[in-house]
Amino acid sequence: MITTEKLYQYYLQSPVISTDTRNISSGCIFFALKGDLFNANEFAAQAIEKGAAFAVVDEEKYAVNEQFLLVNDVLTALQDLARQHRKQLNIPVIGLTGSNGKTTSKELVNAVLAEQYKTFATFGNLNNHIGVPLSILSITDDVQIAVIEMGANHQKEIELLCTIAQPTHGIITNVGMAHLDGFGGFEGVKKGKAELYAYLKETHGYTFINRDNAYLLEMSTAAGLSKLIYYGTENGNTIKGTLKSSDPFIEVEWTNHDVSSTVKTNLTGSYNFENILAAICIGDFFDMSPEAINNGLSNYQPKNNRSQLTKTENNTVICDFYNANPSSMSAALKNIAVLSAGKKMAILGDMFELGPESLAQHDLIAKQAAESDLNQIIFIGKDFYTFKNDVNGVFFESPAEAENYLQENPVQNHLVLLKGSRGMKLESLLQYL
Repeated sequence: MITTEKLYQYYLQSPVISTDTRNISSGCIFFALKGDLFNANEFAAQAIEKGAAFAVVDEEKYAVNEQFLLVNDVLTALQDLARQHRKQLNIPVIGLTGSNGKTTSKELVNAVLAEQYKTFATFGNLNNHIGVPLSILSITDDVQIAVIEMGANHQKEIELLCTIAQPTHGIITNVGMAHLDGFGGFEGVKKGKAELYAYLKETHGYTFINRDNAYLLEMSTAAGLSKLIYYGTENGNTIKGTLKSSDPFIEVEWTNHDVSSTVKTNLTGSYNFENILAAICIGDFFDMSPEAINNGLSNYQPKNNRSQLTKTENNTVICDFYNANPSSMSAALKNIAVLSAGKKMAILGDMFELGPESLAQHDLIAKQAAESDLNQIIFIGKDFYTFKNDVNGVFFESPAEAENYLQENPVQNHLVLLKGSRGMKLESLLQYL
């Protein structure tokens, strides 16, 4: 069995990690992870044939020569290797989590900091027990600040990720009705996210807090945090912000040290106001000028179907279908209600991982949508379909049925909100809008 210290020496020789034989680069180290439906030990030889320098395996029969590095458990070895690498990095690491807006906030913080520093930020949403170690192992010697996104769908997961990323600074964007099934309800969500606060308390790290959020204030007080930097809409915060406009793009006026500044962004959705303020606060903490902070924000272009305004041939579509939960769905409906448009439409897909509360939460969102000033609403998914006789709207059990409907009933000259959980694959509908 190879030790973590010895494995790290191999990593220093070959500092590129792969967990997928479809993405093997010459000289990388392949980690043969196991899943419910696969055992990558079986593909270790293939990885070597494709050019990997080494393959880390945890079944002795696959360790046929010195290129195969045998460990007790490949996932544990990957996480321990990341911890070893993290110890060598003497840089600020910002740990970021929350129920909504994690990835957008991470991208905004990175966009701001990159104006002045060499940064690393989690790629995409590689924010779980595999993604976080892969992210840490991607940080090179020239990086000055890292922004690590940490996701969770059950308690103790953030605690684990903190032992890997070892953040020196942290932020919880918000807590909401997400992953209720795994967390065991909203109180469980708060407890799970607060594991970041507990780590920062133990390690004397800095914490950025949205002072407008009563839950975050309650959680930070309970954690006994001391190194706090506040942002929000009231006086007394390090960063005070005002939402000047959000129709359709967000414009923010913000103040620090009695100096006011205004920034126009390419983000839609008033719910992104607090994410923008967080990025401003973090940039200011790291001694950035208002001009540099504003440049980072104004040049940021949303992507990956998160708060992304897309003009099609026939309509303007708010592409916000990367994921959804009751909190983000409610915020999206409130946002489209205040936007200027002749005709408005919402296409909403089911929200996943809500456990026993799923039907009740879908009922609430369906009613909110029906009470909104929308010209048309389409609900898609088995949970929304349950309420087809209770709420005004067009209901379908699957996106395929909705595709047929949209082909037969073309939508034109509408502002369309397209939102649902990732598993609903609502991107298939965009071509019909």
